[in-house]
Amino acid sequence: MNKKIYFEFLYLIILGAITSLSLPPYNFLFINLVTFSLFFIFIFQKKKIANENKSFLYGWFFGFGYFLTNLYWISISLTFDANFKNLIPFTLVMIPGFLAIFYGIAIYFFFLINIKKPISNLFLFSLLFGLTEFLRGNILTGFPWNLIAFSFSDNIEIIQILSLIGTYAFNILCISFFSIPAIFILSKSKKEIAVCFFFLLSPAFLYLNGASKIEKFESQNKIKNDYIIRVIGSKIELDRFYGNSDTVSVINELIDISAPDLDKKILFIWPEGIIPNINKSEFKNFESLFDQKFNKNHLLGIGINNFENNENDYKFYNSFSFFDHELNLFNTYNKVNLVPFGEFLPLQKILKRIGLKSLTNNYQSFSSGKDRKIIHIKKNELNIKILPLICYEIIYSGNIFKNFNFDYIINISEDGWFGNSVGPDQHFTHSIFRAVESGKYLIRSANNGITAIINPIGFVEKKITSKSGYIDFFEKRVSNSTLFSRHGNKMFLIIILLYIFLIFSFNRIS
Repeated sequence: MNKKIYFEFLYLIILGAITSLSLPPYNFLFINLVTFSLFFIFIFQKKKIANENKSFLYGWFFGFGYFLTNLYWISISLTFDANFKNLIPFTLVMIPGFLAIFYGIAIYFFFLINIKKPISNLFLFSLLFGLTEFLRGNILTGFPWNLIAFSFSDNIEIIQILSLIGTYAFNILCISFFSIPAIFILSKSKKEIAVCFFFLLSPAFLYLNGASKIEKFESQNKIKNDYIIRVIGSKIELDRFYGNSDTVSVINELIDISAPDLDKKILFIWPEGIIPNINKSEFKNFESLFDQKFNKNHLLGIGINNFENNENDYKFYNSFSFFDHELNLFNTYNKVNLVPFGEFLPLQKILKRIGLKSLTNNYQSFSSGKDRKIIHIKKNELNIKILPLICYEIIYSGNIFKNFNFDYIINISEDGWFGNSVGPDQHFTHSIFRAVESGKYLIRSANNGITAIINPIGFVEKKITSKSGYIDFFEKRVSNSTLFSRHGNKMFLIIILLYIFLIFSFNRIS
């Protein structure tokens, strides 16, 4: 009996691990139709014999296999600081183990709720899975990375549904779609089989609707911008965080990559935390480097640290700041959603005693900004409103803005922490989803990652991958605010209520 249990747990780990291949950059979408169907058949059969004492473990082992294989890159970030290297074996296991708890909770409640019909159980399974994914994305600091919905990231037509219901609601629909083949095996009811066919055809309906939306968007004429937004992609090594890079040489390299043209009106966007050993207030000291290269036609947005001292209360911020050609600051944003251990140390007073510190800050943990406001850049002839997002902040569906009255999302990032892994591709995928959800152009500048211009339908118009260069955003098509941008995760609540209705409705049908 013990051997059988061990084989069951191994089977679930393997199913979870194989499911990872459906995510970027592989996107083997149809793997999920096998793995989720097999997983649902397994837990449905176990539920029939009331084996709920192991229900949590069934979900946990599936989740552990899933997260172990698609989040291994987190440990790569610990290789850059000797203080963290001893933690690598623990993070490889502990992070997937923690995230798998949410899947364990979903399956525990799946067993707890007594519903007999296979199709009603499938809707219950999808709902609980989707709810715990939402919980995972919001509890503590939240980590909504690698939701099952990202399997569809290569299917631009299908993900147009995000503009209506958002990622979390779409995630529930995806789980239903991937699990529905199991009903052909578990049920003999013609009504339930009919529902299966409907769900299997649902991507086709979404595709047709999305294709129509895309065609309508692309039929519009492009309008030239008054200003060029020049987005810089760079490949500057991470050792600059540890005092091993010369500030002047890094700035000169970035100026060279930017290729400023004195006759063109350009807003340059440089990546997150790109200049070493200085903070925002010290940037002015390097004005001479820009004298012959920049003029009044030029503005600069840059990720740079921000230091504040208020009555001996020292605070450091990861900031996105905007300067004129003389390096006079005219606007700034302090990052709100910080990365645990990367930018701040949880339980700092305790963990500092054993030599730990935040990875990206030589001083102390970064402080969190108070709120994320729309930045109105009204300078010279440039008049735009942007939503600033720094790195990790791009991953929060439904929580990145309350006011949808802005022109563009600008996301700056440092993806070198992911190393040569699937991490940069996974991170970039979130940008595509945010663009479709908001119905806005998304402009992304990354060091050691993917720099891109993504239009409101999620199509990547221009891209640079892990190399130095620039791309210009100088023309656009008009787009309207989306239903999801106006109502956010209230749309997720509507899908929850729909699924509750489906669960009880189908459970009464004979």
